[in-house]
Amino acid sequence: MEAFLVSTGVVALGEMGDKTQLLALLLAARFKRPWPIMLGILVATLANHAAAGWLGAAVAQWLGPKWLRWVIGGSFLAMALWMLVPDEAGEAPSGEARFGVFGTTLVAFFLAEMGDKTQIATVALAARYDALWAVVAGTTLGMMIANVPAVLLGDRVAKAVPMRLVHAIGALIFAVLGVLTLVGAGSSLA
Repeated sequence: MEAFLVSTGVVALGEMGDKTQLLALLLAARFKRPWPIMLGILVATLANHAAAGWLGAAVAQWLGPKWLRWVIGGSFLAMALWMLVPDEAGEAPSGEARFGVFGTTLVAFFLAEMGDKTQIATVALAARYDALWAVVAGTTLGMMIANVPAVLLGDRVAKAVPMRLVHAIGALIFAVLGVLTLVGAGSSLA
């Protein structure tokens, strides 16, 4: 349960103001069809984060506990710093005629998540916790918590929430996770 809850919280905070949340705002403004957009986000996130979680679990087995602690701790600290770098919005993708709203959202979100903070966090969380599906479910729920309001409420949400504060809280959580991992608190990592 810890893996699920930590994954949900970290990704929900990490996603606030992220490029994929900005993409959700752009898609909602462009297509004005929230259900296929939200379904596209869900399917893209499940696919992307399942692959990322699998990679994290594989890396954990390959590295072994001694090196794993240092890699994960360093990754969390790097994520803390990355959280402080704001993302910028780009243009909404075209392609509605070819793929439809769902397909456009699916492809755009899957590609936007490649190498994104939340995907890398999923790799690190899956490597940290021996609970692949709890991490994937948690990170996916975190993405939906951050993006569904963006789709449904659009710019009103983005303007009401102070992104600098949200990013600072997210950075603090990643930093704490990194330090705890490096000192070996609460884990069996040697």
